[in-house]
Amino acid sequence: MKNFFNKFIPRRPLPSRARVNEQLKHQTTALYEMYAGIFGPDKVVLKAVKLDALSLMNSENTGERVLALQKLVFEDPTMEKIPTLQEVPEILVAIEEEIASLMARRSLEDRLEKKINDKMEERHQEYVREIKMQVLKEEENNVENPQTLKKYAMLEVLEQKKLTKSAMEITRPETLGEIVGQERAVEALRSKLASPYPQHLILYGPPGVGKTTAARLVLEAAKSLKFTPFAQEAPFIEVDGTTLRWDSRGMTNPLLGSVHDPIYQGARRDLAETGVPEPKPGLATDAHGGILFIDEIGEMDAMLQNKLLKVLEDKRVSFESAYYDPSDPNVPKYIKKLFEDGAPADFILIGATTRDASEINPAIRSRCAEIYFEPLTPKHIEEIVYNAAVKLGVALESDVAALISEYTIEGRKAVNILSDAFGIALYRSSDHEKVVITHDDVYKVVQVSRLTPFVNLKAAKIGEVGKVFGLGVAGYLGSVLEIEAVSFAAGQKGKGRLRFNDTAGSMAKDSVFNAAAVVRKITGEDLGNYDVHINIIGGGRIDGPSAGTGILAAIISAITERPIRQDVAVTGEISIQGKVKAVGGVFEKAYGAKQAGITTMIIPKENEKDIPQGHLGLEICPVDNVEEALAILLSDTEQKSA
Repeated sequence: MKNFFNKFIPRRPLPSRARVNEQLKHQTTALYEMYAGIFGPDKVVLKAVKLDALSLMNSENTGERVLALQKLVFEDPTMEKIPTLQEVPEILVAIEEEIASLMARRSLEDRLEKKINDKMEERHQEYVREIKMQVLKEEENNVENPQTLKKYAMLEVLEQKKLTKSAMEITRPETLGEIVGQERAVEALRSKLASPYPQHLILYGPPGVGKTTAARLVLEAAKSLKFTPFAQEAPFIEVDGTTLRWDSRGMTNPLLGSVHDPIYQGARRDLAETGVPEPKPGLATDAHGGILFIDEIGEMDAMLQNKLLKVLEDKRVSFESAYYDPSDPNVPKYIKKLFEDGAPADFILIGATTRDASEINPAIRSRCAEIYFEPLTPKHIEEIVYNAAVKLGVALESDVAALISEYTIEGRKAVNILSDAFGIALYRSSDHEKVVITHDDVYKVVQVSRLTPFVNLKAAKIGEVGKVFGLGVAGYLGSVLEIEAVSFAAGQKGKGRLRFNDTAGSMAKDSVFNAAAVVRKITGEDLGNYDVHINIIGGGRIDGPSAGTGILAAIISAITERPIRQDVAVTGEISIQGKVKAVGGVFEKAYGAKQAGITTMIIPKENEKDIPQGHLGLEICPVDNVEEALAILLSDTEQKSA
């Protein structure tokens, strides 16, 4: 304490007359120390600042220091007169009496505080004893009875009964190498997720190609890498976007969490009795530190998608309630923290969808890297079937896998067909250890499930007049369109008619009229001299102009009677100048061509970079104009079909 006030003590040699002054200074310093001993040095300084006495305390003048002490002890900021040396002794006596009174009061307060603490401790012990007695009484008044105990025992018995795994569980890929036909997508997924800076992702592609499985396996692989932020316990939370709905009242929101108010929604009993709302974190918080996988993210409510964007930005979920009172002493710490700080939600979002990218919320797309999973070819389906047969421990008759691949392009559906055929073969076989699945087993499954071949159109080696294969795409699945044309000499020259089925759509009609304008340039023939009927077999609807080149080829073949190759498919918009213009979905259309047995695919030159040469074993032929396309379509086709 002395050290605290040493700086206030003058240290100059003094004359004999100043000895009195020196004694007064020592006395004043002693009183300062006594006063500081009651309140503490820090509080004395703060008090001096408040009373505007700090500069007086630091003064070397005894009178000023005594004035400061007066202000502190009597807590009177209005004192302004600096006492003389003659007045100081009398003032110091008054200060001593006041300090003595303060010390006596403090001593009394300490004794009272000790007695209060002792009483509180006694009351606390009594309260604990009462609680123990209450618990014992509750144990005696057990809510269980023979009926409830019997039902509990039945539940325990049911828990002991387990069925074997389903075929889908057994055949599910366990490593990334087992995911068939998605090598490029898996590589892209791994590079973006198993990284020191993982990205939010959207996975596009048809159903049943392994999007969910690939995401789960990539996370498992990322956990074992030291440079990724995923811990071994990182969760993989999976939810279907079609089941998530936005509730404007905030009462039910399994994705982001909700708040149960104490009146209408049945918060916990102890909280309801005190009127405290209960926040309940959702799946976003469950996925903290891991992956939140939303299947069919394009089906989510638009408002909920916007709320999810806010969570992605803040990495926290906030809660609000009109019932929450931050000053209420009954609010538990965890509820106060959830309302004031929110719940942690630092996760990587992976959304999967079968929709087109244009149908996904642009704000979500801007925050996510996009990966496209590819449709499966018949060879991929066969490989999936063979792998599943090995895991199921069954043998396949020759070409059974190829037969299954004719009825689906989904890996999940192919395994379902195989497992159904396995059940039939198991009942038919006398030796359950050596089960062989035959063609008849597959056909029985196909008939019972009313399945039809996925691709009815097949390529042929013999050319046909007026018939050409075009290419279309729906979603992420390409398909082959069978376009045919027939022509007759018009009853009157120049008054021929051009007919086209209306179900194909207005864009296809535009392609027909554009083709008609180009025919004369290519052949020198006037379509006005012919009655021409163009048809899309099966009534297929064409939403874009990509069938233009195919329609032109069918018309020219019909009026010139030159056959068209039936192992070639063509796509491309046609201009009235005879140019073949770029179209969309070229990559997906290649899968449709492959399914139909097509060997050559004609595409616009402008789409050349959209698809690699030799993709799926197809010969890709980029063309600039219709003459180049016709040179391929009409070559080596002198023999007509019967």
